[in-house]
Order: sequence, then structure tokens, then C-alpha cells
Amino acid sequence: MIGGAAAVALARPARGGTPPRVVVVGAGFGGATAARGLAAGGVDVTLVEAADHYVACTGSNAVVVGLRGIEAQRFGYDALGRAGLRLVHARAEAVDPAARRVSLGDGTVLPYDRLILSPGIALRFDAVPGYDAQAAEAMPHAWKAGAQTVLLARQLAAMPEGGTVVLSAPANPYRCPPGPYERASLIAHFLKTRKPRAKLILLDAKDTFSKQKLFAAAWARLYPDVLEWVPLAAGGQVSEVDAAAMVVRTDFAEVKADVACIIPPQRAGHIAALAGCADRSGWCPIDPATFESRLVPGIHVIGDAAIGGAMPKSAFSANAQGKVCAQAVIDLLAGREPQSPRLINTCWSLVAPDYGISVAGVFRPTDGLLADVPGAGGISPLDAPDAVRAQEAAYAESWYRTITRDVFG
Repeated sequence: MIGGAAAVALARPARGGTPPRVVVVGAGFGGATAARGLAAGGVDVTLVEAADHYVACTGSNAVVVGLRGIEAQRFGYDALGRAGLRLVHARAEAVDPAARRVSLGDGTVLPYDRLILSPGIALRFDAVPGYDAQAAEAMPHAWKAGAQTVLLARQLAAMPEGGTVVLSAPANPYRCPPGPYERASLIAHFLKTRKPRAKLILLDAKDTFSKQKLFAAAWARLYPDVLEWVPLAAGGQVSEVDAAAMVVRTDFAEVKADVACIIPPQRAGHIAALAGCADRSGWCPIDPATFESRLVPGIHVIGDAAIGGAMPKSAFSANAQGKVCAQAVIDLLAGREPQSPRLINTCWSLVAPDYGISVAGVFRPTDGLLADVPGAGGISPLDAPDAVRAQEAAYAESWYRTITRDVFG
């Protein structure tokens, strides 16, 4: 963040006598939340989103195994259009930080005094040899919810009894750190109850992962003969895929799959790179108090695209960051120094339909990053009884209903 007098100068309207304008790109959990907060604060805000509805990744693992329909993940934008903001359905294709303008695919040019980018992720189809957008039609990633989610669900349902499912988890960082392990758990439950002679092989590019002890204990109890986890140290990193032959290769093995779900490495959504906000890592360094880009003044980046330090990439995080960023922008536009925030994230995962586990954290700006507040978070007890696990599963569903209603109306 640019501090002191420079920050106040940037906060002032670029055009004499014209009220400050804020443009928000991306209407997911982060961008929609930020736009709502700005509108509620009396800011002139335009929300740019190419799609006519949102499909939530959160909860989509349940769709993969038939526990819910894809319609439970779809949300319209009508309520946002009634929230005191302008909603523009177009693709943001360029950002001119010097002129402070966003160019849209329909030819519209939007001037801004502050710009908030919430573009989510882009999948790195260059990262796994043999895996590209075409290969994903045979080996779906389902890491962007929608058609890919439905495709993976259909493949699992059609898989012959006694078949093999291969699921790959990428190296950090990526969207939703425990997501691959929840997916593995629910697929294992699906196989155990629907195709009991089938097997799931989870190939992992890491040796450790979020909520590992909780997942491992549950797998040992519930899916000992169904789910095999292969960590990095044992050759779990995928080195190549052959989508036509349905073969997944590692440095030590070649696995023939009946169904393969390849989750590739990721980076910030494309518009973040076009705006100059992404560094060599592919993600966007930000000031942890305001989410202003460390590379491009006047642009803020929230949600999965941002380098959040200890704060994980999740829907809960994006929602919290959207609220903090909106208030910071309101303060900057008024010439006030934003307060140092505290942000909360809680992530529930389903190991079975009635078996939930969670991790929670509180984060604050520390040494230029978002850091854990010691002693403020925690995970589910390792030895919790089944009733507690069932209660956590219910909490997960209740939270999903609450946050989607809060964001999308």
C-alpha cells in the first residue's frame, strides 16, 4: 500500500467535481460482497461480471457424488442489481492503470478511482504434460463448478463395478486447500456404498495437507479398502497424462483409470495478470490491511487471486476479504487511514454425508502479510463422537445457505 499523503492523493476523485467511482470485476463470493459493501456505504460502484449467474464451487463435491443437484450451486444476480449498484454483464478485457480505465468486451470503457479485482483462479493447463482443456473433457478437473462438475458426476455414475478412480491434488497454493481431500472422501463413500469393488487412488503433489490427521483417521476407519493416498514422497506427483488412453503417470508408476479427475496447478484469474497485479508466482501480492496491490496503486485484489499469507483461498475468506476491502476503499476515498482488520475463516469438509470436520482461523496483518492470530483458531477434535461429526456436517450446510443468501440474496 502507498501510505501517508500519497494514499490520500490517490483517494481523491480523478475528475474534478465528479463523485469517486469504484469498479469491481468478478461477482463471486469476494467481488459481490465488496460491491454490496461499497453500495451500502454510498459509493458509486459498478460490478462487472461476464456470466449471467454464479455456480459455487463450495459444496460442489456433493454434486460430484450425487448428494445434491447442480441447481443447488447456481445463483442469479437479480438481488445484486437491486442492491444500489450497477451490474454490467460483460467481460473485462483490459485495464489501463495510468488512465484508470477498464475496457470491456462489448466496447464499454469504465473509468475508476479505485478498482477491485476478484477474478478467482485460472487453471494452468501448461503445468501437467498431456493435460489441457481438451483432455479435461475426458479427465475433468471439476475445480471450476458447472459443466465439469456434472461431467465428473456422470462419469462416476457410469463407471463399471470394480473400476479405478484416480484423483490428483496439486502442490500449494490452490483454491480450497482441503477440497481435494473432501472430494476423495465423498468419492470413497460413493464407491463403498454404490460400487464396493471399486478403488480410489489419490495422487498428491504434497506430503502434508489441511486437516490431514482428521482426514487420515476417518479414512482408516471408513474407507481402509477403498481409498489409497499416495503422497509426494511415495511418487504421488503426476508427471504426465494420456487422456485418450485414460492413463495417469507419475515418476514411479503408470495407472490405468476408469475415471480420472486431474486438478491442475492454478494462478490468479487472467485479468489480474493483464492489470499487472500478478507477480512471477502467478498470484497477486497485496497489502494485508487494504488488499491494495503491491504492484499497481489504486487496484485492490481479493479472494482466491490474492496472496493471502496464512489465510487460505476459500469462499469464507473471499467473503471476509470483500467486506474488509470495501471498508478500506470507502476510507481511502474519504481520505481516512483504514484500520488494521482481523479476518476470520472457517472451512468445513464432509468425509461422509453425515460426517463433518472443520478448521477455523483468525488472521491479522503482521509484517506485511496476513498471519494467524495465535490461539484464536483450531480444528475439530480428533476423537469426537459420531454425533459431533454429524453436527459439523449440519453446520456446513447451514453455513452454505447463510453465506449464499448474504452474498447473492
